[in-house]
Amino acid sequence: MISKIKNRLASEQGFTLIELLVVIVILGILVAIAVPSYLSFTSKAHTAASEANVRSAIPAAQSIYANTGSYATITSTTLNAETPGLDTAGLTAQGSATGFCIQDVSGSSTYHYDSLNGASVSTGGCDTTAWTHLA
Repeated sequence: MISKIKNRLASEQGFTLIELLVVIVILGILVAIAVPSYLSFTSKAHTAASEANVRSAIPAAQSIYANTGSYATITSTTLNAETPGLDTAGLTAQGSATGFCIQDVSGSSTYHYDSLNGASVSTGGCDTTAWTHLA
């Protein structure tokens, strides 16, 4: 068996067309399976990052309230000053005297926390109609 392999490698024959087509078909099948899985993983990663960013900003907002007695000064900049690890690229925050809303957009995922409605971190964005009278 080893001698057959040595003879095959020593000869100057190439691969047959059938062998090349089989390899190309196998690679095509592997790519057809791998690409959707990869896209799913990246989507899940964006979702988790967005949700974690909002969850990290909530204690910072509560800390700002403890220091100032109002949520009115809450912005993504003040949240980042309070918690330097926040990713403020997609983070928006707005506050009033009595509540705040923090929203993060990462990829196609949008998560928010609205203290006025007592909502937990959930999909979707801040209800802008509820916040227009607070600005």
